Amino acid sequence: MSDEHEERVPLAHRVPDLGALELLLAVARHGSLGRAARAVGITQPAASSRIRSMERQLGVALVDRSPRGSRLTDAGALVTDWALRVVEAAEAFDAGAQALRGRRDSRLRVAASMTIAEYLLPGWLIALRAGRPGTAVSLLAGNSAVVAQRLLAGEADLGFVEGLSVPDGLDGAVIGHDRLLVVVAPSHPWARRRAPLTPAELAATQLILRERGSGTRQVLDSALSAHGGLAEPLLELASTTAVKAAVVSGAGPAVLSELAVTEELTARRLTSIPLDSVDLRRDLRAVWPTSHRPTGPARDLLTLTRGGSKPG
Repeated sequence: MSDEHEERVPLAHRVPDLGALELLLAVARHGSLGRAARAVGITQPAASSRIRSMERQLGVALVDRSPRGSRLTDAGALVTDWALRVVEAAEAFDAGAQALRGRRDSRLRVAASMTIAEYLLPGWLIALRAGRPGTAVSLLAGNSAVVAQRLLAGEADLGFVEGLSVPDGLDGAVIGHDRLLVVVAPSHPWARRRAPLTPAELAATQLILRERGSGTRQVLDSALSAHGGLAEPLLELASTTAVKAAVVSGAGPAVLSELAVTEELTARRLTSIPLDSVDLRRDLRAVWPTSHRPTGPARDLLTLTRGGSKPG
C-alpha cells in the first residue's frame, strides 16, 4: 500500500531541489557548512535549515556537524555522488536551453501592414538594433489580412495592423493611434471649397483606394456604411505610396493615414479636406498568435513601440 502511495507522490516532492543538492556538493568540497553557505550565496543559518530539510525529506542523516567542521555521513557521501550526476544533467539542460534562446534571439521576423511598415517600423528597428545588434530582422509588408495569415502560418514572430479589430486567431495590444484624412492635389476643386465635406459626398465620389483587406479600407468601409457605402473606386492600388503618388499627380481624391501624408501636407503637395460628422480615427495594434505572447527580440520590439506613433 505504501509503495502505491509513494508512486502517486510527484517526483518533485520526493527529490531535493537543485539548490539543496548544490549546497550538499559545496559541503563536500569545502568541509565546512559556513564556507559552503558562502560559496552558494546564502547565510549559514539558511544553509543549516536547508540541510535539515533535505535530511527530513530523504529520511537519512547527511552531514555530521562538529566544532572542527562538517563532514558527510556514509549516506551523505552516497547522496552526494547521485547529486553530482543530477547537477551535471541540469547544467547540460541549461546549456541546451541557452542555445535554444540564442537561436531564437538571432532572428526576428516581423509582418506589418503598409503604413506601419513604411512610416513607423524603421525607427523602431533602429532602436531595437541598438540593444540587439546581433539580431537579424526580416520584414514582410502587406495589408492587415496578409499580416494575420503570416502570423497564423508561423511565418512571422510579431505583426502590426491598422484595422478595426484584432484578426481572428490573434491576440494584440494597442500601441498607438492614427487618423485618416481626405486629401487631394491643390489643383482639385475640393481644395477651394469652404464647407466641410459631407459623408454622403465622400461616399458618392470615386476615390483612389487601397485594396480590400487593408486596414485603411476597412476603416473607411465601416465609417461610410451608413451613408450608402463607397462608390466604385476610381483606382484601386496595393500600397499607400502608390495611392499617394496618384493623388499628388491630380488623378483624384483619396483617404490616407495622417502618418503617410504629413510631409506632403507640409510641402503643400497635398491638401487636407475637412470631413463632417465621420470619425476616421483608428488604433494601431501589435498582434501575435493567441496564447503565444512575444518573447526575446519580439518582446523587446513590442516594448519599443509603446507610445511610438503619432497621436490621433
